[in-house]
Amino acid sequence: MKNKNSLKILLSANIVSGFAQGISMLAIPWYFTGIIGKASLFGAIYAGATFFSLFWNLYAGTLIDRYPRKNIFIYLSLVCGIILLGVASYGYLMGSVPLVLVAVVFVTTMFNYNIHFGALYAFGQELSDPSQYGKLSSYLEIQNQATSIFSGAFAVLLLTGVESGKKINLAGLIIELPFEFARWEMEDIFLMDAITYFISIFLISMIKYTPPENRLYDSSPVLERIRAGIKFLKKNPSLFSFGNYSYSIFVVLMVQVFMLLPLYVHTHLGKGSDVYASAEIFYSLGAMLAGVFIRKIFKHRNIVFSIITLLVLTTLIFYTVAFTKSVGIFYVFSFIVGVTNAGARVLRTTYLFNHISNDIIGRTNSVFNVINILLRSLFLLLFSLAWFSEDSNITWAYFICGSFTLLSAFLLARNYKKLGN
Repeated sequence: MKNKNSLKILLSANIVSGFAQGISMLAIPWYFTGIIGKASLFGAIYAGATFFSLFWNLYAGTLIDRYPRKNIFIYLSLVCGIILLGVASYGYLMGSVPLVLVAVVFVTTMFNYNIHFGALYAFGQELSDPSQYGKLSSYLEIQNQATSIFSGAFAVLLLTGVESGKKINLAGLIIELPFEFARWEMEDIFLMDAITYFISIFLISMIKYTPPENRLYDSSPVLERIRAGIKFLKKNPSLFSFGNYSYSIFVVLMVQVFMLLPLYVHTHLGKGSDVYASAEIFYSLGAMLAGVFIRKIFKHRNIVFSIITLLVLTTLIFYTVAFTKSVGIFYVFSFIVGVTNAGARVLRTTYLFNHISNDIIGRTNSVFNVINILLRSLFLLLFSLAWFSEDSNITWAYFICGSFTLLSAFLLARNYKKLGN
């Protein structure tokens, strides 16, 4: 593979920072829902942050196409590392991290995600040959989800603590650990997260590669760069529809992971943080397997048909978990959603890489992300209503999400002939 060593370093840096980020982003929703009992407040914070990331996302896409992706990773990690280090230090000095700073870390990480993954895929595309795009998409998915598996496993231990001889539920397995340590406080988790950002900076700085000769850095004003992405998609309406409908699994996934999942575990299943974090392990396992096998499973089918199939499967599993009350079924749900979301992302990324040039992909992805964010904001505002936090009403949120992916499958099927392969 072209620039093989550079890609290895890029993936290594992503593993290091992604591990701690995963723990932080599991810990914060559970902190609001399962520890301080403020699920509606967290829903409002998440909805507000998601809405404001709309504007950041548009700008982030222009940065990805304007500056070297290596520099973006370094400066982004530096800013995030300093913020988390400051929050952790304040927590140690004052004895705990105040609620507002916990929210600051969550919003910071969200805003980091908005540019991080776009830059990651664009950088990977830049380092690879077109014939390797499918393989690259799979590698990125496998790496991201393998990291999430370890994040989920460590989150179980860090969020609950371990008493000598105490049994914990780790991904459905009841394990008695021979050691003990106290539950980590939020400042401990944030400090670990900050350190990994600085390690990531060191690794990224080691990347050496020669940018493609046809790589052009757009130095036009921001608004003009944004319009360029919109203009490109206006000329390609079928591509615009594909980019949005194929994104719907990710829309409901982001709502489910950060808002619905802790509520479902806490209010409907009546379980604790071990089941909550274990669901992430099952999700990541499914996603990692999708990264390995999804292209082989659908190798005789075109990408559009394959994504429609994954959308329908997502609908069925959301409906199933909405009308059942079983930890086992919930784990199956997490596993299958991992398969469908990651599978759709691998296939979608491959399709977009083959239809959008590297010099404009950041801006076009920003347009898709903006629509994604608007849809998520609507769902979050709806599900932050106190009614969904009562009794088992959260199951209706799962039914609504399943209906949304079913609608997307129908709309994508309607454009099937125009989209081709």
